[in-house]
Amino acid sequence: MRPAIATVCSLDSPLETILEEYAAAHCDAIDLWLGHAAGFLERHGPSALKEQLASQGIVAVAASFQGGLLTSQGEARLEHWRHFEERLPLLRDLGIPVLVIAGDAFGPLGPQDLSRLSMSLSEAAKRAADAGVKLALEFDARASFPNNLQSAVALVDDVGHPALGICLDWFHFTVGPSKPLDLSLLSRDNLAHVQLSDIVDVPREMASDSDRILPAEGSSPPDDLIRRLTEIGYTAAISIELQNPRLWRVPPRQFGEIAMTSLRKLLGQAQMEGGR
Repeated sequence: MRPAIATVCSLDSPLETILEEYAAAHCDAIDLWLGHAAGFLERHGPSALKEQLASQGIVAVAASFQGGLLTSQGEARLEHWRHFEERLPLLRDLGIPVLVIAGDAFGPLGPQDLSRLSMSLSEAAKRAADAGVKLALEFDARASFPNNLQSAVALVDDVGHPALGICLDWFHFTVGPSKPLDLSLLSRDNLAHVQLSDIVDVPREMASDSDRILPAEGSSPPDDLIRRLTEIGYTAAISIELQNPRLWRVPPRQFGEIAMTSLRKLLGQAQMEGGR
């Protein structure tokens, strides 16, 4: 498993600063927030971003996230798919292998919506495959469908395209209707990316993104998940992702040092347990 940090953890800082400071904190892998990439590209070209990553010795293991592909309609749908088409060659040129797709189907859904959702994922996977990118569907605990790991796995299996897998965000697994037994559905074939966070001591039904804290420091430590990842021999990236405004004020180097120490300790403990 390759430890990484999502740049959204330092949302208030420009990408140049984040890369420099994370590198100084011995972080060599990031989950690139596409908002950060857009801000950088407004001032520089794609080649400059590639050079910036290389100069800091950092690999972007995933990009997060692409929304609006599933059930949007009309002008909004055209706009989301236009962004998607523009991002695929950028990810290809930057060598970013995974793009997280938001499971953002909210509100009442009818049979037509469900059909559109499945067809959209199939079409998106085909276009991603042409660019050499794998899509990772992130289920959202607040969505109408899918809002849990079991449904997300079933949907990905139904689409049946090798360029489509699962992004498991531990926050959404924890606060939604997913069950511990659902972790048995994960495999090296269907799991494309993992995002980790814990939550403060609040009722799970009331937890929001601002309640995300470092893994193993709250009420939902990811021990069961790490054990399952070890069992299936998962070797792709596992990134800390905290959309917590209080943490955005922490200098990126300080946050990076703390976050990487926390994640490496967690993975080291899991690997020792798995080896016994």
